[in-house]
Amino acid sequence: MPTEETLTIEKLVYGGDGLARIEGRVVLVPFVLPGEVVRVEVERVKNDLFRGRLLEIVTPSPLRVPAPCPYFMRCGGCNYQHADYNTQVDQKRAILLEVLKRVGKIEYQGEVRAITGQPWAYRNRAQLHVSHGAVGYFEHASQKLCAIDRCPIASPALNQAIEKLSERVPQAETTVELFTNERDIQVNVKDRVPRSIYEQFASAGAGDPIDYSGFRVSLNSFFQVNRFMVDQLVDCAVGEQGGESAVDLYAGVGLFAMRLAAKFKRVTAVESQWSAFRDLEYNISQRSMPIEPKSDNAESYLATLEAPPDLILADPPRAGLGKQVVRELIRVRAPRLTIVSCDPATLARDLQALLAAGYRIQEIALVDLFPQTFHLETIVQLAVEPSDA
Repeated sequence: MPTEETLTIEKLVYGGDGLARIEGRVVLVPFVLPGEVVRVEVERVKNDLFRGRLLEIVTPSPLRVPAPCPYFMRCGGCNYQHADYNTQVDQKRAILLEVLKRVGKIEYQGEVRAITGQPWAYRNRAQLHVSHGAVGYFEHASQKLCAIDRCPIASPALNQAIEKLSERVPQAETTVELFTNERDIQVNVKDRVPRSIYEQFASAGAGDPIDYSGFRVSLNSFFQVNRFMVDQLVDCAVGEQGGESAVDLYAGVGLFAMRLAAKFKRVTAVESQWSAFRDLEYNISQRSMPIEPKSDNAESYLATLEAPPDLILADPPRAGLGKQVVRELIRVRAPRLTIVSCDPATLARDLQALLAAGYRIQEIALVDLFPQTFHLETIVQLAVEPSDA
């Protein structure tokens, strides 16, 4: 049975919750800040893990601010609108270091550089749920729809499309993904629906593909979601590195490969997803650059390498590199390795194995591609120890 408790929040943890304790047992509470005293309804989730539903902020943090979105705390899209932006970044830096230590046993003593941008109206992509004539996001920790007519972290063009959809939502149960370059809207209906309903969705925007800053991006092809920080992300990942050869793993439509090709004499771009690979080939064909596209997964491609390139850059999905790719990276032993990660837990796991094999961290940067949410992007620059090279 749920119980009512008054708790003090110790810290924020990855996932957006605050952590408190009852007699040593962990309680996770959303929409709080460190140091706050809160009244919550506590319920056991499993074993020694408890979750609390926020009832009242008894003693608010001085860093708490009013949330500008009327859906905040009901909509599950944002976690940190109640914190000023500098506080959000500071907390994400602390969370990243905590996860590296707890999951990967990595005691990083260097500075974590934070790269930030505009905290509102930044998203170029949104996944909306449609149900019973309404459109929106799922409510926090729920599959129940939170109907919206606009979203403050979405770009102006996305909000125009959301408003258009909310005015005349088709009677369907589906998920729709919208992607924009601020001129065109790409509409991707995720489920099979009758043609008449599909045409209603399609009327909200353009077809497939669209041009995003000179990159062709088709339906189901991945592209970074923060419209203000694409160049900063690439600059941080590639930096001033150069040389004879580089490999771009999980290359997508070629975002990193294009910048690498300006600094390396030969670049191999490896991508296994069909749509993204076709876009990668097209984007390479539109430029005179020394890039060879490879339709392959990372593990299989690395297994073919006999000599290490000067640099391997990897931007894996949320699941991380995984044991087999890490094993191949250790065997190939490129002198420089850059990992672009969207999940600190899988990053910590992968780094633990790489560090044990002789790599050392040269730099860690936190790139805040997802303000107002718990998500964070991390770029780690690694090099083989000189005695091991």
